[in-house]
Amino acid sequence: MDFAPDTPATAGSAPKADDTLLLRACQPVMAPLARLAVARGMQYAQFDELMRSAFVEAAREAHPDVPPHRAVSRVSAATGINRREVSRLIKAETPEAPKRAPATELFARWLTDPTLRHRGAPRPTLPRQGAAPSFESLAQSVTKDVHPRSLLEELCRLGLTKVDESSDSVVLLRETFVPAGDDKRLFGFLGANVGDHLSAAVANVLGQTPRHLEQAMFADGLSRESLERLRPIVREQWQTLVRAIVPMVRQFIEEDEAAARPQDQRLRIGMYAYAESMNPDDAPAEPTTPESIQPARSRRGIA
Repeated sequence: MDFAPDTPATAGSAPKADDTLLLRACQPVMAPLARLAVARGMQYAQFDELMRSAFVEAAREAHPDVPPHRAVSRVSAATGINRREVSRLIKAETPEAPKRAPATELFARWLTDPTLRHRGAPRPTLPRQGAAPSFESLAQSVTKDVHPRSLLEELCRLGLTKVDESSDSVVLLRETFVPAGDDKRLFGFLGANVGDHLSAAVANVLGQTPRHLEQAMFADGLSRESLERLRPIVREQWQTLVRAIVPMVRQFIEEDEAAARPQDQRLRIGMYAYAESMNPDDAPAEPTTPESIQPARSRRGIA
């Protein structure tokens, strides 16, 4: 079985604006964004504005020591965007970074905190109030800025928990968080997850160190039946990783805080799986039924 290696670093010469390899790499990255934009009615002019802003910001980061009075000229030369447009974009306000959601942090802690696990699984229910282990104590361990009742209402709204009035307890409904119908969170995850994944690959290509883990495996020649059998296995592997690493990361954060070390680094660890038909003319796959299962078109293996 072969796996794609970490994105190789480019050695030797500096990248060229008309680099064919770069253009080829950009096409599969841009195509899904274009599909999303068209599907949601976003006009090209809006997307173009985003790309211009991104180019200007990248050029400014590449030349941090340029005096302010020369910044517009340097950015214009690096991007090919005219000086007037560069000046306008530099003056534009930078969008505010998304804030952490304490409700989803609470949900993740419930799933991974060793003190909230029983026989290898998260406790399915917690007393709503009282000393640990309770939902109230869990909420207060995450944040004291938001009332536990507000966090509970948000988790119930997201379909992650429910309140059992008869026992005055909180019931865990799911062990994964996919915010169906919540566009704000869905698009937030899209930008953050894909953005960091792409940043890792770009940093590796540019030869930055330390290198980021950025690997994938690829297989074709599968049937829909095989994909349906693989999906729950992949999801379980992700849950195994989350259960193992989240408590460790939380411990490191607490140790850094106790040691008064600068806490100026962030980390995102992700995993994804994507499947589609090998025939570009095929319509999107319908839910698998015995009648709809088709044999594999070819058997090519794994790369």
